[in-house]
Amino acid sequence: MRIKSGLVALSVLVAGIAPATAQTAEKFPDKPIRIMAPYAPGGNIDVTARIVADKLKDVLGVTVLVENKAGASGMIGSDAIARSAPDGYSLLVSANSLVSVPAIYGNAPYDWKTAFQPVSHIQEVPAVLVVTPNSPIKTMADFIALGRDGKFAVADSGVGTTNHLAIELIGEATGTRYTLIHYKGSGQAHADVIGGQVSAQVDQLNAAIAHIKSGKMRAIAVSSAKRVPQLPDVPTMKESGVKGLEDFTFSTFTGLYAPANLPPEVLAKLNAAMVTTLTDPAVVKRFADLTAEARPSTPQELAAMLDKEERRVVPLIKKLGIKVE
Repeated sequence: MRIKSGLVALSVLVAGIAPATAQTAEKFPDKPIRIMAPYAPGGNIDVTARIVADKLKDVLGVTVLVENKAGASGMIGSDAIARSAPDGYSLLVSANSLVSVPAIYGNAPYDWKTAFQPVSHIQEVPAVLVVTPNSPIKTMADFIALGRDGKFAVADSGVGTTNHLAIELIGEATGTRYTLIHYKGSGQAHADVIGGQVSAQVDQLNAAIAHIKSGKMRAIAVSSAKRVPQLPDVPTMKESGVKGLEDFTFSTFTGLYAPANLPPEVLAKLNAAMVTTLTDPAVVKRFADLTAEARPSTPQELAAMLDKEERRVVPLIKKLGIKVE
């Protein structure tokens, strides 16, 4: 009899939880939302988060705040969101490094597949190969020719960054290798390329375009599928005629994520809000001005992008033994 009474009580309790959860989702959002940008202010992730937050507050009708918590290549801030309540009020903006950084560190506090719920793709920006203005390198073929003995120095913005992985992917595709100079961010690398201390750099186009347009650096090729409107005279790597690069593309893409186990109703509201945000002409232009292409997606499409990224870069990371310094 006690067992039967206990089961009845449990069923009543469960029945009470379901309507409460649905009611909570129905009211969402009714308080401020936090978006974590797990890197220092001013970078690609931070700027992306702030552009999104600025429009989301109007779409959702609540305050949307951006919080920066840098460290461990984004893992500290990402872990803070993974441990947050899955109620839609704590969100994360992250790049495709969400899958590569844990492989490089080897001790990530979370598994991205089970810790996060993808909400929507936000924007993507290609990589660009740049050189000093007086460099004898004129084409992608010239650059590849210098990578036969591994001695030619190339700068990137840090171990495990998408810029670093772009160089490694180029090398894997063409059978070349370089002496990689890992900087702590793009700024110092830019200074050394402009000053001639390093002859070449692979960087995100949005970080390098101001120096390209000012003539301080010269762009050789971009890693997008087609030429970018802001630099119509700069060819894609696919156009280079180099063996192995016939279909080569690579981009840094960002997405919005929530903690796992987000209620479906809340996920649907957030995704719909992101579609509205990322198709707003003003938002599209803000990203375009940064050479980035804004594009919303379904949660499933963003998850598929991460799966594809993992299959592409994680085996290479393991093969080359890339580890944090």
